[in-house]
Amino acid sequence: MDKFKFLPKEKIDDLPKTSGVYSFYEKNPTPKTQPIYIGKAINIRDRVKNHFQQPSYRDDLFIDKVNKIGFFETNSEIEALILEANLIKKYQPKFNVVWRDDKNYFFVAIAKNNAGLPYIYITHQRNEKVKYIGPFVEGTSLKKTLRFLRRAFPYYTAKKHPKTKCTYCHLGLCPGPDPDKNLYKKNINNLIAILEGKKQKVLRDLKKDMKKYSAENDFENAAKARDQIFSLEKIISHAHIFEANKIQQGWPKTEGFLQTILGVNKKIGRIEGYDISNIQGNQAVASMVVFVDGAADRNQYRKFKIKTIEGPNDTAMIKEALSRRITHNEWPLPDLIFIDGGKGQLNAALAIIKEIPVCALAKRNNELFIRGKKDALLLKNLPREIFNLILQIRDESHRFAITYHKKLRKEYLLTE
Repeated sequence: MDKFKFLPKEKIDDLPKTSGVYSFYEKNPTPKTQPIYIGKAINIRDRVKNHFQQPSYRDDLFIDKVNKIGFFETNSEIEALILEANLIKKYQPKFNVVWRDDKNYFFVAIAKNNAGLPYIYITHQRNEKVKYIGPFVEGTSLKKTLRFLRRAFPYYTAKKHPKTKCTYCHLGLCPGPDPDKNLYKKNINNLIAILEGKKQKVLRDLKKDMKKYSAENDFENAAKARDQIFSLEKIISHAHIFEANKIQQGWPKTEGFLQTILGVNKKIGRIEGYDISNIQGNQAVASMVVFVDGAADRNQYRKFKIKTIEGPNDTAMIKEALSRRITHNEWPLPDLIFIDGGKGQLNAALAIIKEIPVCALAKRNNELFIRGKKDALLLKNLPREIFNLILQIRDESHRFAITYHKKLRKEYLLTE
């Protein structure tokens, strides 16, 4: 647990209010000291406090023994879920297993069908002929995680597949009756690596594949790799992927946080989000999504086919999209403009948009750049309501841009 930070139990209030994994120790932690309990949390501080202030009958077994608390912050609940499973497997803390045997834990099983292709399912039981990943503590969270990962890496869930396409095939979640076997096995290996906590390696490999395909002018496979990268980043980055539609329910509070962060007093009702999608500048498009009081309003979405920019130049494309957007006086003006990108994209937007608050989110470290503020804000340090709202707008603008880009790319390939 080299990357864990540690505090005495008397300093619980100093624990972070982010998602992550925590561990309890009887003695001062050393490389050889074993934790007595490991858990995950959406909010580390609140979850640890709950152990001490409202102990369950299980907590009573060990809570008086705790001397030090270790914690490791993650970017999402999914990362916490996976890290918790891998740490429990590695350290086998005695108070994690004292009330659990294998039948109470969940495992992801990877078996092979008659064609030698892997299929995936969740089980409590284990045998020597099947590969297992786990243990996982929460079955519901694990099921939802696999459901999301299946969007990036489609897989079989049963030993036999019908000779025709099934419902999941049409949803893009199943490889179908006659898949590319090498590609399918590669996808399964990537999924396994994610569940084993090796997401960075998978992302690096996918980015290498995308660059390789682009260099070979194989834009179809480059786009597939890019879509997998986006899906995976979206899945991993969501802090509350298991809790949807809470932003609009508490919009007045969220709006108040936004006003403070942006340094404005006026109402923030309409937010427009923009993103660019292209492969090396080809079939470049921009998306405009609209959120009203925290809820997506798809009837007001708009899309732009980039007309004046050649080659990969996202900042210039943002300028073109915004220049064309402001000519539409029939569309209501936004109270906030959000750009998917870093400081360069923010400056490109500021060259066009003079009065409206503008912010941009850089993928690296999730840094939020805001008009008029010198330093970027780390998204993870902002209130959870803002964290979720910004990610939802970014993901929706990216999804809408990719959808239009795919359509143009398909039309181009059919023409060719």
